[in-house]
Amino acid sequence: MPSTSNLTRRDGSYMAALRLIGKDPDSPNNGSPTVWVDEDDGSIVVQGWNLGPESLAQVGTVPAHEGVVRLPARMMPFLREVVNGGTPGTA
Repeated sequence: MPSTSNLTRRDGSYMAALRLIGKDPDSPNNGSPTVWVDEDDGSIVVQGWNLGPESLAQVGTVPAHEGVVRLPARMMPFLREVVNGGTPGTA
């Protein structure tokens, strides 16, 4: 059964349910990175590792209401699952 979380979007609207797609299987203690999908609008929600100062310098200015995180390439199947409507690993 999918896991869900109740959250609020940045614009203050209520996000009814996030469906857990997957957590990084190689992360210690089953921690991050993690991928969810918003069941209302289909947007992808990710948790990843913070970028270090050198990487942030290459990214440039990030608005205060946004964040930049790093995901390992091994998380791609989870992103594909969201994009392909539940079919993991297809391009």
